[in-house]
Amino acid sequence: MFKLTSFRDVIRTPPALFDVDLKTSISNYLNEKLSNKVVKNIGLCVVLFDIESMDDSFLFPGDGGAHTKVEFRFVVFRPFIEEVIVGKIKNCTKEGVHVTLGFFDDIFIPESCLQHPSRFDESEQVWIWEYDSNGEKHDLFMDQGEAVRFRVTGESFIETSPITGNDADKKSTEQTSAEVPYSITATINEPGLGLLSWWEGS
Repeated sequence: MFKLTSFRDVIRTPPALFDVDLKTSISNYLNEKLSNKVVKNIGLCVVLFDIESMDDSFLFPGDGGAHTKVEFRFVVFRPFIEEVIVGKIKNCTKEGVHVTLGFFDDIFIPESCLQHPSRFDESEQVWIWEYDSNGEKHDLFMDQGEAVRFRVTGESFIETSPITGNDADKKSTEQTSAEVPYSITATINEPGLGLLSWWEGS
C-alpha cells in the first residue's frame, strides 16, 4: 500500500533562510511542496522519508537564492493491483459504494463489483446484500462507517492542472467534483471480502 519512491530536484533556498540548517530548510520545503499531493503515475505523496544526497549549492547571476540539487525519498501511497485492504464505508449511492482510508477518500466499488445479489435502499441510502443461507435469506446492510475489506482492481490518474483565461470559463461548468487526480476502483464480490462483521466467527 505504501512504498518509497526516489525523486530528484533542484531546490532554491531564499536568502531569508540562510541562517537555518540547509537540510532542515530543504526538508520543510519538500514536505510543504509534495505532502498530500498526487504525482501523476506515481501516487499520493505522504511524507518525506529521507534526503539521500545534496550537491554543493550554487548561485545564478541576479538571483540571491542558493540552488541545491537534491535526491530524496518520499513515502507514497499507491496500492498494487489485486492488493487487499481494509477501509471504512464513506457513503453509498446508486452507482456503488465509496470507501475511505481516513487520509484517502477516492476509492469506489461499482455496483457490479458488490456481492450478488445486492440491492440499493433509497430511503436508507445503503446497499444491502441479500445473503442466502440454505434457502433462508438475510439482509446484510452496508452502513456508513462500517469496516470493509476490498480488493483493488484498477486505478486512474487524471490531469487536473489549473485552467486560465477563456478556457476556464468554458470548462467551469463541465468540471465536477468527481474529477480527482488519483482514484482507485475495487471489488468485494468474493468470499471473505466485504464488511468484516459479515465474516466474524466464520
